[in-house]
Amino acid sequence: KKFYQFCSKQGIALTKQNFTLKYDTNIPRQVGLAGSSAIISATLKCLMKFYNITDDDLPKPVRANFILSVETDELFITAGLQDRVVQVYEGLVYMDFSKLLMDEQGHGNYVSMDMSSLPPFWLAYLSDPSDSGRIHSNIRQRWLNGEHEVVEAMKSFSELTDQAKSAIQDRDWTRLAQLMNENFELRRSVYTDGCLGPGNLKMVDLARQFGSAVKLPGSGGAVVGLILDQDKLVEMRQAFQEAGCVFCVITPYNPSQVLSEVSANLTAR
Repeated sequence: KKFYQFCSKQGIALTKQNFTLKYDTNIPRQVGLAGSSAIISATLKCLMKFYNITDDDLPKPVRANFILSVETDELFITAGLQDRVVQVYEGLVYMDFSKLLMDEQGHGNYVSMDMSSLPPFWLAYLSDPSDSGRIHSNIRQRWLNGEHEVVEAMKSFSELTDQAKSAIQDRDWTRLAQLMNENFELRRSVYTDGCLGPGNLKMVDLARQFGSAVKLPGSGGAVVGLILDQDKLVEMRQAFQEAGCVFCVITPYNPSQVLSEVSANLTAR
């Protein structure tokens, strides 16, 4: 429906073809890892390929907005742009959502970053998750109401993001770990422990017992961490598993590397 409406508005004629759409996912549900938007993003990619819709027809920044509109207007899911942007651009993406940019161009500025030397991150999530949308809902309304504490917190989140970008570019992983911890503490102060819930707090406390930096990657139910002392990783994994959590070391998807490999294969042929 949304795809047809967009194409009609843009004057893009869709050929009359039938298709069958099936999907499967290995993203765990309701742990704030963008499972719903991932399905919508993948569906949009399929539709674009099927109908030969190009990046010029549906540019990446607009595509992220489109995916969000499907979730908010059709599925009534409370969400923001971050997950949709990274799904469209893929890899490691710096995002600037300043009000001036959003007002002037309708989207933020998105910059793909070098992933070649990233340290090993880990991910853990609850085996018995909650509804992440509930965690989103109140804070958004408080921000829309102009509540000082929330507005200032969002400014601080933006500053932490800029500092994290610099730390990654400088390959200063100690500083990045500090910023991850600051991110969580800021979130904790504005959301409160009651909103974050005992499950999220348990995972954070467990990670810190092993000296790992840790923060929430989404709306709740999962944590992402950076442990600089890799000798403690195995013991920490065991502790998380004994606590009933799923634990894995992250293998990032690097779109630049994939393109290079494809290009090399084509050249070899």
